[in-house]
Amino acid sequence: MDLESLLQKINIREDQDLECKSADGGLPNDVWETVSAFANTDGGYIVLGVSEGKSGLTISGVRNPDGLLKKFWDNHNNFQKLSTPICSSSDVQLQQVETQNIVIIKVPRATPKQRPVYINNNPMTGTFKRNFEGDYHCTSSEVRQMLRDAANESQDIQILEGFNLTDLDPETLKSFRQRFTSREPDHPWLALDDKNLLTQLGSWKRDRLTSKEGLTLAGLLMFGRERSILDALPNYQLDYQERLSNDPEIRWTYRLTLDGKWEPNLFNFYYRVYSRLVNDINVPFQLDKDAVRRGETHVHEALREALVNTLIHADHQSTRPILVTKFTNSFLFSNPGRLRISLQQLYDGGVSDPRNPNLQKMFQMLGLGERAGSGFGKILRAWKEQQWLIPLVSEKLELEMTSIALPTMSLIPENVEKELREIVGDDYSELTELERIILVLAHQFGEVCNTDIQRYRQEHPRDIGECLKHLVYKGCLESSGRGRGTNNTLANTEAQPDLLSLLPSPEHYEPNSEHYKRLQDIAAPVRGKRRADQELVEQVILELCSEHYLQLRTLADLLNRKPDTIRNHYVNLMLQRGLLKLRYPEQLNHPQQAYRTASLADRENNKTFDTPPSTQIL
Repeated sequence: MDLESLLQKINIREDQDLECKSADGGLPNDVWETVSAFANTDGGYIVLGVSEGKSGLTISGVRNPDGLLKKFWDNHNNFQKLSTPICSSSDVQLQQVETQNIVIIKVPRATPKQRPVYINNNPMTGTFKRNFEGDYHCTSSEVRQMLRDAANESQDIQILEGFNLTDLDPETLKSFRQRFTSREPDHPWLALDDKNLLTQLGSWKRDRLTSKEGLTLAGLLMFGRERSILDALPNYQLDYQERLSNDPEIRWTYRLTLDGKWEPNLFNFYYRVYSRLVNDINVPFQLDKDAVRRGETHVHEALREALVNTLIHADHQSTRPILVTKFTNSFLFSNPGRLRISLQQLYDGGVSDPRNPNLQKMFQMLGLGERAGSGFGKILRAWKEQQWLIPLVSEKLELEMTSIALPTMSLIPENVEKELREIVGDDYSELTELERIILVLAHQFGEVCNTDIQRYRQEHPRDIGECLKHLVYKGCLESSGRGRGTNNTLANTEAQPDLLSLLPSPEHYEPNSEHYKRLQDIAAPVRGKRRADQELVEQVILELCSEHYLQLRTLADLLNRKPDTIRNHYVNLMLQRGLLKLRYPEQLNHPQQAYRTASLADRENNKTFDTPPSTQIL
């Protein structure tokens, strides 16, 4: 039986993550790794009694369903086995398919308070996440981020040991008072001295049990000096870029980051960046000297909300940066930390769960940010009024980052349609409306999945999935991954402007980052040897490239070999045998060429592997 037939029989949506496991010997031991992975990612379904092979799915059934279910619930409710009972009784069902009993386990996405969901009573080694179709150990930094989110006390209210009022920038605090006074001239807090004002704002705290008092993380982030912030948060990074040039050699036309020329606290970053975000918006408006509310259009209000949300929802203790980018036809806001509510709740509105409520409170004193979960709704309203592409929110699970892309272009601009006609050729006129919209979204956002397209269309997810498969079959799209991890990009084209590619990727990780260290561990069996067995080197390369595309220089650095050696003795040979695939297959000498491990489907679909091609990367 194929996957589609099974999905129809057991009524599981095809865009859900799905893991099939044989259960001939009873409950599989690795089922708990998958439970942990699904819970810590986006949820999914485990089907027991079904195995997956090269020829498709085989329904072997469950021999003793009652015994299997009892063992499942015994372990599920055993805190020594699973940290949090994540499933309810309605999430586990026994069904019959072709006279065989199978067990379907629906694993919901865990809430921030429940994560990390781990096994064997050890969060550092027993926490898993879902990446495409596999379960992977979470890194120590990912686990620590989940633990911070699960804490009863918000991240930004903790008292910082060894810090005091001298770590704050007096000019920033003075500017805050002035803007607060301009908006609320009769507010009673304005009569307080600095320390008491900071106490009311949540920037200074006294512990009632221990009588210990001091500066909070929220206070340091909002008003702190650069050196003091970096002493508390060594990985703290704010980055604003304007990429307004058509010259590919120019990475940015303006950049604001930590450079010692200003005090890079969140207050100063907001006002410096906001003025640049809106200074050439082609929508009429009037703005007062405080850059708030009066005379603003909904577009300006939306950009303000997006910027404030990026700052107050960020995990500031992460190793990832806050990145705000302005393009000629779009904006991108990225912050470390996953969403604390579901995507559906975000788009529906009315639910708010800020990671840093004290930072949120301070911005609200200035008339910035919404408490009732209506901020993103204002962004959607503004973009709908302008008939621009709907804002797209994405979670980069492998990076533990969230981004909001705000394109300032209509759904099918004339220039985009012209370019798509060139890509698709004569078949463009035969495309359905849904197919055209999917191609436009892939063009604009670089890559799209079924869930992204649902934001723009009313078709059933299954119909969207069929349309995506058809476009891949016709050669208009290329796909990678599986289930909700399936991403689709335009095929046979030069690299399109990919807004989400600006998020930190393994190619841009610093050598001391957690991810790079993990890659170094993988490369260790080869890195320390001048001569290594060809098969061993190839196996290490396949493992290094299993999750992301890696460029030649990165592979060379990890393996401690010259790029020419890696290219000539390993990469080219592996490409010929179909073990690796190219990021830019139509441009062999693309300056950003990179390599990734080919999946079984890649190898089966590429008929040229029977007779190795003359692939030669110069």
